[in-house]
Amino acid sequence: MVLTTGLLLLFALHLLSIGVRPETRTSKASLVLMETFKPLLVVESQLADDASDFLRSYFDLVDVRRENLRLKHQLAQLEGQQRLMVELEAENRHLADLLELRDAMGTTAVAANVIASDATGLSRTLMLSEGDRQGLRRDMAVISTDGVVGKLIAVSHDAARVLLISDHNSALDSFDQRSRSRGIVAGVVEDGLAMKYVDRADDIKPGDTILTSGLDGIFPRGLLVGTVTRVSREGPGLFLSIEVKAAVDFHQLEQVMVVTQHLPTAPVQSNG
Repeated sequence: MVLTTGLLLLFALHLLSIGVRPETRTSKASLVLMETFKPLLVVESQLADDASDFLRSYFDLVDVRRENLRLKHQLAQLEGQQRLMVELEAENRHLADLLELRDAMGTTAVAANVIASDATGLSRTLMLSEGDRQGLRRDMAVISTDGVVGKLIAVSHDAARVLLISDHNSALDSFDQRSRSRGIVAGVVEDGLAMKYVDRADDIKPGDTILTSGLDGIFPRGLLVGTVTRVSREGPGLFLSIEVKAAVDFHQLEQVMVVTQHLPTAPVQSNG
């Protein structure tokens, strides 16, 4: 059917072309053919216009999609840059706080990023981004704006390992800010801190603030260690059982300060 219609259309066009000549008048047959095939020609023209419009719309959609993808990619880049700027601003604020703490303490110190933590669970340590090239040495104190973090136990050229005060192998000479009672703060195997070797007669209460005494030769005096959460006089023995909550959240540390030099401090007077 389509083939027959096409042949008739070609034949009609041929007759129309030979019937229209300047020197002859239009024949009646040509006029009849013009009227007969006019609807077909109109449909053909409309189909051609529709096809052209479809192709233009298709390519317009392709261009729009390509532009949308470009804009989405550009937006993602801008959002990434914004997040980076926010993170850099937070790091700069924290670094400024560390430098302000260093100046207030009157010490020489090096700022370092925390780049790793102990993955085995056998010890509680952190890895720092600075080493002996920056002047770090074993047994230097590591602190944050919140309080005491720990001390260096290993140093390479460009990295160092910190033993946290929450590790059971740590020992930190401290005192109760209110009563002035002295003791040794160490980590416990389960979790948290304990203040050891405090006489049972000493006045220590939950809520008391524990500070560094400076007598161990590592930590400057007066740094915040934590807060007493529980005191027990039950059971035999000469000493109190004291639990302390660390001032520092060791899981949230990102930047710390290593004290490379500090002035010696006067002994803390104990009420004992």
